[in-house]
Amino acid sequence: MKAQVKWVDGMRFAGTSGSGHSVMMDTSSQHGGSDSAPSPMEMVLMAVGGCSSVDVVSMLKKARQDVIDCEVKLESERVDTVPAIFSKIHLHFVVTGRDLKDAQVKRAVELSADKYCSVSIMLGKGGVEVTHSYEVIAM
Repeated sequence: MKAQVKWVDGMRFAGTSGSGHSVMMDTSSQHGGSDSAPSPMEMVLMAVGGCSSVDVVSMLKKARQDVIDCEVKLESERVDTVPAIFSKIHLHFVVTGRDLKDAQVKRAVELSADKYCSVSIMLGKGGVEVTHSYEVIAM
């Protein structure tokens, strides 16, 4: 896997993945940026949410669950020293569907956390306390 990041102006940077997709990154005005795009740390937080969500939806579809929507709400804490790394990340999944089995959703969330989500597992091995919860909304 390859990527590149190029300085645009101020504290804005354009990241391009090896597959050709681009994202903008910036930082807050208190750190010299303009808040025009997510910060790199926000990108990491969204990456763990995206990685886990892909796992959960994929597993539920393979289990023939009628998933209509899946949203993960993320909360994090960072240490007060430099580097201001994450100390905690909590992922709360809200899965909506028809006749969803609670046990299937629970299993998908657990498997993502413990076995499949590379981003979550990598952060956990790096000392971040990563926790998960879920709720099922019936349609």
